Amino acid sequence: MRGFNRVIIAGNVTKDPELRTTPSGQSVTSFSVATNRKYKDASGELQETTEFHNVVAWGKLAELCTQLLHKGSGVLIEGRLQTRSWEGQDGVKRQTTEIVAENM
Repeated sequence: MRGFNRVIIAGNVTKDPELRTTPSGQSVTSFSVATNRKYKDASGELQETTEFHNVVAWGKLAELCTQLLHKGSGVLIEGRLQTRSWEGQDGVKRQTTEIVAENM
C-alpha cells in the first residue's frame, strides 16, 4: 500500500517566525501554530483544548512566512509530518515531530 502524509491546520501563530540560513545558503524558518477544539464532555459542559504545532518552512516559502506572519496572525498551513531525532549536548537522545510546510 502506498502511504499518504498530508496535514492541513488552521490556527494562530504563537511566536514570530525565525528566519535562518543553512550553511549551503538555503532559507529556513520555524514557528508555532495553536489550534483550538471545542467539545462537550460527559456531563454536557463545554470544554476547549489547545494544541501547539511546530512548523518549518524552506526556501521562498520560509521568506514569505517571515514577511507575512507575526504573533497572533491567523494562518492555514498545508504540509507533511516529519519526525527528527538528534543527540543533545547532554548526551540524551531527543525527538520531535513537526509540520514541514508546503503551502501557506
